[in-house]
Amino acid sequence: MESRGVPPGPYRATKLWNEVTTSFRTGMPLRKHRQHFKKYGNCFTAGEAVDWLYDLLRNNSNFGPEVTRQQTIQLLRKFLKNHVIEDIKGRWGSENLDDNNQLFRFPTTSPLKALPRRHPELRKNSIENFSKDKDSIFKLRNLSRRTPKKHGLHFSQENTEKIKHEIINEDQENLVDNREISQEDVEEVWRYIILIYLQTILGVPSLEEVINPRQVIPQYIMYNMANTSKHGVVVLQDKSDDLPHWVLSAMKCLANWPRSNDMNNPTYAGFERDVFRTIADYFLGLPEPLLTFEYYELFVNILGLLQPHLERVAIDALQLCCLLLPPPNRRKLQLLMRMISRMSQNVDMPKLHDAMGTRSLMIHTFSRCVLCCAEEVDLDELLAARLVSFLMDHHHEILQVPSYLQTAVEKHLDYLKKGHIKNPEDGEIAPLPIYSYCKQISAQEFDEQKVSTSQAAIAELLETIIKNKSLPLKEKRRKLKQFQKEYPLIYQKRFPTTESEAALFGDKPTIKQPMLILRKPKFRSLRY
Repeated sequence: MESRGVPPGPYRATKLWNEVTTSFRTGMPLRKHRQHFKKYGNCFTAGEAVDWLYDLLRNNSNFGPEVTRQQTIQLLRKFLKNHVIEDIKGRWGSENLDDNNQLFRFPTTSPLKALPRRHPELRKNSIENFSKDKDSIFKLRNLSRRTPKKHGLHFSQENTEKIKHEIINEDQENLVDNREISQEDVEEVWRYIILIYLQTILGVPSLEEVINPRQVIPQYIMYNMANTSKHGVVVLQDKSDDLPHWVLSAMKCLANWPRSNDMNNPTYAGFERDVFRTIADYFLGLPEPLLTFEYYELFVNILGLLQPHLERVAIDALQLCCLLLPPPNRRKLQLLMRMISRMSQNVDMPKLHDAMGTRSLMIHTFSRCVLCCAEEVDLDELLAARLVSFLMDHHHEILQVPSYLQTAVEKHLDYLKKGHIKNPEDGEIAPLPIYSYCKQISAQEFDEQKVSTSQAAIAELLETIIKNKSLPLKEKRRKLKQFQKEYPLIYQKRFPTTESEAALFGDKPTIKQPMLILRKPKFRSLRY
């Protein structure tokens, strides 16, 4: 059963809780059961609930196939604690539920949780403060009189001529070739550019419900971009913020196993488990998760992009969001992801747990020290596991420095530094691009644009599959067949005829040979 989709916004974890409980309540099969020589109708066993919910979560794009059966049992215990279900005698409030034949039923009360509402004045003040902050990016000392307000990267070409003539008439004599830009101006441009890119990648009309602009600290972004090793890992100037030496040594030992296990290391049975337990104890003992408490809502919202056809979007969004982290947190996250990714792929790694494989153990152990909420959220463990699983598979791309961001900032600063440039030959003045207010659109227009944007992204995915030369021919055929099944209209638009589809693989369309046509024998009439 696929997720119906929870849109980005605040309290997304609560919305996901409501979605899962509603799906479970409406889809869980109910039937008669006998217990202690007595029949009970419209109920289910704990084992049946585990089976059904386990399948639901693994096929839900918000949680994915990494969900374990034990995590499903934990969620059912939370259902019992929050009165989503009750035992056959109407008891609830505890977490006394195991994978057995104990009978449960649904109560008559609604299991949905109410969403907290933000005070309108607080929301208004937040928007106004951000607008003032964005203005400060462009109000440089020598441009304050003539630089209009800028509230988006939407160029207003129709105003260019008007502004140009106003500037000429105002004071041409004050024009200079370069403007002085302060460090504060540079930092504000970094904040502004990364928020614009993040909003564009996520395809949302506004980020105000996802992240407060004041949470974006430009100094962190600039440090994470500039201070990296040859492997792309953040290098800290203050070594007191770094991992302790003994933790780094332990992580290197397991990441490079068995090559690092030289004669200087102990060789007793269970040595690897002790080293792993030492690393886990350190990370689990940190005062806050590596992604920090204040960015919880941001990363939970990005978890809703984690779908096969939006994988590229999720990678790009996470790449920007991880730049917002304090440098010590980003370094710890990079080293942790490198270690657990290598360990999960190492076929020579000894078994570290009696019941779980290495990959499942990595996700189960470190998910809560990567992402969790300051206040207890019922789906924390499942959401964190989904994110850590995705980070493990794509950490090379997500945790590298995006060069396009540096280029965009440099171009923007160059615009601000040059100001209005006068050409001495023809006397023409080329003003800066003028930024205008974003035009507000209706909900219907936004939905239409969202659909068109999604279709464009899906069409781009199809082109990526088609142009991927490293993909084996058999695998490409399989992916295209799956794409045709999921998105027949987009596929038909790309391949309107069988000939165009066959041309992709260099095949000639198969034309059935006509069957041998035999003349029908003429029968003479029996009449003379």
